[in-house]
Amino acid sequence: MKQCTKCLNPETAESISFDTGGVCSVCQHIEYKTTEVDWEARDREFDELLEQYRGRSDYDCIVPFSGGKDSTFALWYLVVKKQLKPLVVRFDHSFFRSKVNENTARTIRSLGVDMVQFTPNWQVVRKLMFESLKRRGDFCWHCHTGIHTYPMWEAIRRDVPLVLYGEKAEYDSFYENFDDEWENDERRFNLKINLGINAEDMLGMLDDTVSGYAVTERDLRPYSFPPRKLLREKKVNGQFLGNYMPWDLPKQVAIVKSELGWEGDEVEGVPPRYDYEKIECVMQGVRDYLKYLKRGVGRTNHLASIDIRYGRLSREEGKSLEDEYDGRRPAALDIFLKAVDMSEDEFLDLARNHVVAPRELPSNEELKQNRTNRIPWDFDQWSKIVETDS
Repeated sequence: MKQCTKCLNPETAESISFDTGGVCSVCQHIEYKTTEVDWEARDREFDELLEQYRGRSDYDCIVPFSGGKDSTFALWYLVVKKQLKPLVVRFDHSFFRSKVNENTARTIRSLGVDMVQFTPNWQVVRKLMFESLKRRGDFCWHCHTGIHTYPMWEAIRRDVPLVLYGEKAEYDSFYENFDDEWENDERRFNLKINLGINAEDMLGMLDDTVSGYAVTERDLRPYSFPPRKLLREKKVNGQFLGNYMPWDLPKQVAIVKSELGWEGDEVEGVPPRYDYEKIECVMQGVRDYLKYLKRGVGRTNHLASIDIRYGRLSREEGKSLEDEYDGRRPAALDIFLKAVDMSEDEFLDLARNHVVAPRELPSNEELKQNRTNRIPWDFDQWSKIVETDS
């Protein structure tokens, strides 16, 4: 399988392309970011944008928030550096771990901000996970969509027209670059976020395979993008902080750790050096395992490639980490299979339907033997977090 000659991106990565020297489009994308973008001018543009909204409503903006590294830094930056009064909106994907909840409580109290949280119907979430896994080889449709759409609905309901997300185009070259003036609008949502399935599509796809709960259009409204007409009437503007400042993960993680007491955590399939990455979700290891099954690379490939691009890791060091950590069967898979009432063979067969050429999968029996060699400290809590009874 072909890989980038600079980082570790494979030819199976989504929307990837290579130049004549074998350098991938993401590396080219980041090279442009670091050498061509006038970030001081972007910061001035951002200040001008903020002044259009400051003091107009009960809140200056809405900040979508998970409690992970990116949203925590974005919230800190907007409150401390830009002196905004935000409303924090948290979409609960149903899998938050205890450490991220502790981080969230410290952050909200330390910064002195208001927060609302929406927790969707678990019976609906179970059915959405099953269906999106079957259709797209990705069970996270409810999370992909909900974290982008629910804050927009809150902006409409609360008459707070500015919604500020975190990073925008840091990790891929998928449809947009640092010169594109993309907002969080329906066009971007359909191209990049919803796996090509909107809420109306999903409603027609669902059946009673997972549970007997009858899903209605009202159940799926939190996952649908607000109508264009309504967004125009309310003048809602969804923007990305990553449009206006250069995203720098190690620097930003150091800030939230020192300023807010934010703590990293263990994540299945991720080296300890990346204790800041995707700590929010008990199912992260399963999602990364699915990526490995389909594309031949996992989360460590992604993280090491970022460090290689910024000169923090050699390609050889990154490759060694990838070989050690990617592709292990996560312990959380057992919990996931119980949640969606599926056997491991059924899971692997569904994943096999979404394998990207030239990737080829070993047999199911071989895959089952390649188990994780490190189980996170809070694993015993996970089955309680993921309620499996119908």
